[in-house]
Amino acid sequence: MGPMLFSVLFYFFMLVTSILCFPVAVLLRAATGPFDRRLTLLHRFTSWWAFLYTACNPLWRVQFTGEPPSGGPYVIVANHQSMIDILLLFRLRMHYKWVSKSENFLIPFIGWNMSLNRYIAIRRGTVKGNLRMMRECEAALREGNSLMIFPEGTRSPDGVVRRFKEGAFELANRTGAPVLPLVIEGTAEALPKHGVVLRGRRTFRVRILEPVPARTDGDAGALARAVEATVRRELDSLRGVGT
Repeated sequence: MGPMLFSVLFYFFMLVTSILCFPVAVLLRAATGPFDRRLTLLHRFTSWWAFLYTACNPLWRVQFTGEPPSGGPYVIVANHQSMIDILLLFRLRMHYKWVSKSENFLIPFIGWNMSLNRYIAIRRGTVKGNLRMMRECEAALREGNSLMIFPEGTRSPDGVVRRFKEGAFELANRTGAPVLPLVIEGTAEALPKHGVVLRGRRTFRVRILEPVPARTDGDAGALARAVEATVRRELDSLRGVGT
């Protein structure tokens, strides 16, 4: 089977399962929302929904190393190579709220489910929108939810880690929530930025690193640079650079 035909079948599978799963998500939100304040059950169902796409793909292998920490909440950050990263991170076995660009919330079924989960939209280009997003993120952390953020802000076009923006680390410092860094490798080769055709057999690796405490001096820039350096180093390790 060629890559184009396989890609068409995979996206068709995503469409059919999304049509079937979204009404279940609506019913689950209606049934559990009144007593499940943080929507943990809905997020678990969403994680299972996303899990289908990596688990049922016969050409993909997924390897996680490290254990998700207990407690929390955490500001979870990861490098971003591909749209596949999102599917992988739903396998983390943690409760969190995604922080994602507002355009993603408009995607039929999947984006609508993001709104059901009360994930947080980034409205780019306006100060008012950014301030609102930061307030929502801070409130979610104080409620006990971890946050999932790609601090590069967009997918890397070449797999090289871009400079981490400071917003996620400012949230950590404001709330005292530790930063939990994750490192993703292998997804860019399967579906690069701006690509739509899935590229053959691939192994995806996710490494869970040790949490990094928030800085008591409030220096978000220093925290961002430290975590960025750690992610770069661990990514090189996964790739075998320097060995």
